[in-house]
Amino acid sequence: MNGYLAILKIRMKALFQYRAAALAAIMNQLFWGILMTMIFRAFFSSTSASHPISLSQSITFIWLSQALLQLLPWTIDKELESQVKNGNVVYELIRPLNLYTLWFVRSLAMRLVPTITRCLPIFLFAGWFFELQPPISWNAGVLFCLSVIFSFFLSSAITTLVIISLFWTISGEGIQRLLPHFSLLLSGMTIPLPLFPQWMQPFLNIQPFRGILDIPCRIYTGIIPEADVWIYIGFQLAWIVGLVLFGQWLMKRATRRFVIQGG
Repeated sequence: MNGYLAILKIRMKALFQYRAAALAAIMNQLFWGILMTMIFRAFFSSTSASHPISLSQSITFIWLSQALLQLLPWTIDKELESQVKNGNVVYELIRPLNLYTLWFVRSLAMRLVPTITRCLPIFLFAGWFFELQPPISWNAGVLFCLSVIFSFFLSSAITTLVIISLFWTISGEGIQRLLPHFSLLLSGMTIPLPLFPQWMQPFLNIQPFRGILDIPCRIYTGIIPEADVWIYIGFQLAWIVGLVLFGQWLMKRATRRFVIQGG
């Protein structure tokens, strides 16, 4: 365990060095947050029909999504991708470490650092100037933070699965190009999931991406009552366990069939 914690610490230190990129991303996400807020204001003012969530809740969804944008599993570790493509992953196989856990830890660091460096400034700016509402209660705030922790693990499990899939592809570009679109749409980043058509809700309610952004946002805004929160956190945990077990099985299958050509 100490080896994996050391790797997590080293990767986080390396990623914390990209301060200019973090600042640029904060400005970009503030711009998109303002733009989406204007769009949703126009949407709500154009109709008198009832909606599953209010305008205030929608705006809060938007800013929470912007603050937690880097949680989404829409990119993978390029160094690991290169190792699989050029065969250098063989050096990882001879280390006294479990390869799946090693990649999971690296994916976790990749999700943690950008989120940590960007979420607090966005929370502060959006709370002061752009109508981000506070949690509906102190308990909701604490449960929101707990749900976000599970979101990190769920996102890392999905990211690790995508990296493992590179063992069966020539370039890996296909799944990497599709992943951002699935992540943005099915997590509620583009449009809050409660605003999707009713006929889509059964599917949206069981797919894993909702556990990354949608569930924490619903807890924060009170759409999920505090009495039911543990059911939804259990949903996140169930997907984490299922994806991790599947990833470990897939990794064993991949490494049994893995062949390195040459010396």
